[in-house]
Amino acid sequence: MNRDIRRIGIIAKPKLSTVSTVLHQLTEWCAVRQIQPLLDKDTAPLAGQAEGLERNGLVAASDLIVVLGGDGTLLSVARVLDSHSVPILAVNLGSLGFLTEITLEETFATLESVLAGKATSQARMMIDVAVLREGRCFAEYRALNDAVLTKGALARIIDIDVNIDNQFVATYKADGLIVSTPTGSTAYALSAGGPIVYPTLGAMLVTPIASHTLTFRALVVPDSVTVEMSLKATQESVYLTVDGQVGLALKGEDRIRVRKSAIALELIESSNKNFFDILRRKLKWGER
Repeated sequence: MNRDIRRIGIIAKPKLSTVSTVLHQLTEWCAVRQIQPLLDKDTAPLAGQAEGLERNGLVAASDLIVVLGGDGTLLSVARVLDSHSVPILAVNLGSLGFLTEITLEETFATLESVLAGKATSQARMMIDVAVLREGRCFAEYRALNDAVLTKGALARIIDIDVNIDNQFVATYKADGLIVSTPTGSTAYALSAGGPIVYPTLGAMLVTPIASHTLTFRALVVPDSVTVEMSLKATQESVYLTVDGQVGLALKGEDRIRVRKSAIALELIESSNKNFFDILRRKLKWGER
């Protein structure tokens, strides 16, 4: 990637004890290189600044975004991406970190490689999720990982009709259903028995949660299709959750439509590790 970086947006997870020190180092690094740091409203107080920007405004004004935190922080940033294709450098200050693959020790060397035009990035597919109620769009979301339908704690198994490009697939009888991106294949879908999909593959996954019919398995479909899930009118206590962070309670006969977003997330890659390195380390492959 080769970009003229003049403004760097910085978004940090506020509750991490190490964030304040890293923020000061990062703002000093920017000052030496005559780059303007832009901080969001939650991050600004951690750096001793009175005011910060709303995230939408920060994304629009930035040439590069640095996310300090874990995967959850990155997911929250991905949802506010609009038509602006802004590369994101995600620094892992958390624990799991499938997405935030840059370590704290690699941060400044990676930033230097971005300025030198030597850094590489991956385009990660996102999905647009629409809730259709009584013939109109009731709510809309954007997700990097997944859209999940789940039953309430005391609810019985739910029935979900699934159509792909207006072709009926089946009525899933399960505790829930996950529609995920390849990036999301290592999130909730993985714990539900879904496959690990290479993150740049053009695909979506439909994965049942605790299916009542044992022959139901995760289904991998092209990213060009529209996946539509429909609830039965009599069902209650069904919830839609997007990226594990936002969502709403659904009503009978709601339809949830999922399709590939026109916006992709541009994620800067680590020069020291690849996707399989991350899988081996995070999933402890090869260990006894």
